Amino acid sequence: MSQSHSRIYLHIIFHIKSTSPHIMEKHTERLHEYIGGLVNSTGCKVIRVGGVSDHIHILCLLSREETVSHLVEEVKRNSSRWMKTLGEEYRQFEWQGGYAAYSVSESVVEKTMEYVANQKEHHKKMSFRDEYIQFLKLYHVDYDERYVLSD
Repeated sequence: MSQSHSRIYLHIIFHIKSTSPHIMEKHTERLHEYIGGLVNSTGCKVIRVGGVSDHIHILCLLSREETVSHLVEEVKRNSSRWMKTLGEEYRQFEWQGGYAAYSVSESVVEKTMEYVANQKEHHKKMSFRDEYIQFLKLYHVDYDERYVLSD
């Protein structure tokens, strides 16, 4: 019996709920490491996790046994639970209900990895909302402005 292989790179993005406390800078690196571990625990392979106080970017290789929706559900559910253990200030921490997931060509994996790693610098120049809409347009995703970043 032959073995099946896949090499599907994913760029996943999700945001905190509007009522959620923001992620403090002193906790971002630990959160990114924790999320990387969660991605790996699903059988996928994390390449890079990044983000700032209100959102996360994940670049990973999708396992051939995992679905995108289940991967994101596991990461969001478990990281939200973990954030609440960091202190009383995160008692109301929650991720938004939605997410974005885009396939990434092997030829731009390095560029995407740098993009995810440099979120802090990137967001000095562009808001998350503008970034998100830019991705929607780049990938030709139909969207309704009223629902962009809604909880």
